[in-house]
Amino acid sequence: MKSPPKLSLRPVGLRAAGALVAALLGAASPAATPPDRQAAAAILEQFRQMVWSEPIYAEFDLRQMPRRGGERLAQGRFWGGRNALGPVTRLELATGGGGFAHRFLLQGGPGGGVWTSDGPGAGTPDPGAMMRPLAPGFEMTPFDVLPMPYLYWLDWEMVGLSRVRGRQAYVFVFTPPGDFPALHPSVRSVRAYLDSQYDALVQSEVSGADGRVAKTLSLLELRKVGDRWIPKDLDVRNEATRDKTRLTLTGVAIGVPQDPQAFDPAQLGSALEPPSTKRVIRLNL
Repeated sequence: MKSPPKLSLRPVGLRAAGALVAALLGAASPAATPPDRQAAAAILEQFRQMVWSEPIYAEFDLRQMPRRGGERLAQGRFWGGRNALGPVTRLELATGGGGFAHRFLLQGGPGGGVWTSDGPGAGTPDPGAMMRPLAPGFEMTPFDVLPMPYLYWLDWEMVGLSRVRGRQAYVFVFTPPGDFPALHPSVRSVRAYLDSQYDALVQSEVSGADGRVAKTLSLLELRKVGDRWIPKDLDVRNEATRDKTRLTLTGVAIGVPQDPQAFDPAQLGSALEPPSTKRVIRLNL
């Protein structure tokens, strides 16, 4: 795979965030002092608002890359948008029988939730699915990528600045709410690195019950679509086994109208038509 570019993302949405956030995001330097709590909260809210700020449809390959043994490949697609609760994602994976029948609905925001479906009818509320692999034997889970529920945990702290892949990033540590550890005891906290100039999460580290990093998400490559840079390749690595899953976007359509039923849990078992192939920009060329 070709080397990833420097994370020179387009600075989307800075004006809407106000002069304070724009100044903070644009003025960072290697010797910069971390912002105070109020400014850090503004930076975090800016990032939260940018998740699916424009409707998106994407197709992807999911490649399991074990440290030993052969690789496996799964294919999928997702729709991303926003509703009154926050960012919301409908994700579908291809099944052995053909079609995209294994489905997730992932509601982001403070009142988030997960629904799953493997057949006709309404989706089933399934909180446990948040930490289960997207496909059996793979490392990547809904928690890792879509739409990163830890960003909405109320117990957070900006702990400093760090350089990641040549870019300066604000470092946030998120601690789960009281009811989360009871369901997911394997997650003690999440450390997230947000680019200090543009709206991009470049790395996150999930700490297990023992406080050690159990899983790392890394942004590998960006691709320009129109006037926007979007993540094209990212890895989730199990730090104990060193196995990893790579998600690679193969096609994307930004700003396409969304079917109102796409994010309705009651309609999760119903087939959803993707955008016209003329609207989907291929990224694997």
